[in-house]
Order: sequence, then C-alpha cells, then structure tokens
Amino acid sequence: MHVDVNEVLLPGVGLRYEFVNHEGDRIGVVAQRSGDFEVVVYRGDDPDEARPVFRLTSQEADTLAEILGAPRIAERFADLTREVPGLSAGQVEVRHGSPFADRALGDTRARTRTGASIVAVVRGEDVVASPGPGQLLQAGDALVVIGTRDGIADVQRIIQG
Repeated sequence: MHVDVNEVLLPGVGLRYEFVNHEGDRIGVVAQRSGDFEVVVYRGDDPDEARPVFRLTSQEADTLAEILGAPRIAERFADLTREVPGLSAGQVEVRHGSPFADRALGDTRARTRTGASIVAVVRGEDVVASPGPGQLLQAGDALVVIGTRDGIADVQRIIQG
C-alpha cells in the first residue's frame, strides 16, 4: 500500500510532512530548521489545530529514523534554501579515487575553505544528518551541501580532488 505524503514549506520554521494513517488520523511531522522534529496529530481538517505527540532532537530523530528505516529528508533541504536568497543546496558525490574516500569529513576542511556546509551524508538508504568532523566518507556517498553556488562548486572540486 502506498501512503501519500503531503509536504508543506513553513517559511522561517522548516518543512511539514503529513499523511493519513490506516485509522484515518492525520499525522504531521514538522522538520524544523534547527534540526529538531515535532510529531503531531491533527483534529479534524484544520492544519492549525494540532495536538503535539512528542518532540525529538536531531540525534533522537536519527535514532528513530534508523529504527523505522531511514527517510530521505536530507534530499529535501533544497526546499529550505528557497527562503534565503543566494543560498542553494546541492549534492556532491564522493567518487572512487577521491582523495577523501575512507577519510574523515573534517579532513576536507570544506566549511573553512568554502563557507559551505555539508549537512548530510547519504549512503545507500541511510542518511547521516548533521555529520560531525569524524564522520568517515566512503566512495559512493552523496554529500548534501548548503551554501552559495560557488561554495558548492568549490566543495565538489575539493572532494573530487
């Protein structure tokens, strides 16, 4: 069975994902710009009248995602960047032969050198949101990068050597 997920950009807040479960409840997940998440249930058809179920930090959400099966929220960061002129989101692939394959993310010094931030590492079906400098990069990883277009291009040049 396919579940339709409606996605709504909440300017200044983040993204809201909502769907109707098998019991007819409308469930919402608000992915906040801060990295935190809020799970809510809506009363009736009013999207403004929601009962909070629980809140998660980004680390707690990562844990829940691993338990439930790694969603692709990292791929949707592009929607958040529409709010800020000059800010873009891109993906940079760690190719075989990259000087940073099998090395720590911090070794790239990407943020210091480009001003762009690597906000997630996508490895197959797994998403590592907010990776730390010790995160090991592997050939085949896709890095989700937020910054200026030039900054993203510079990260690509660094990663691909």
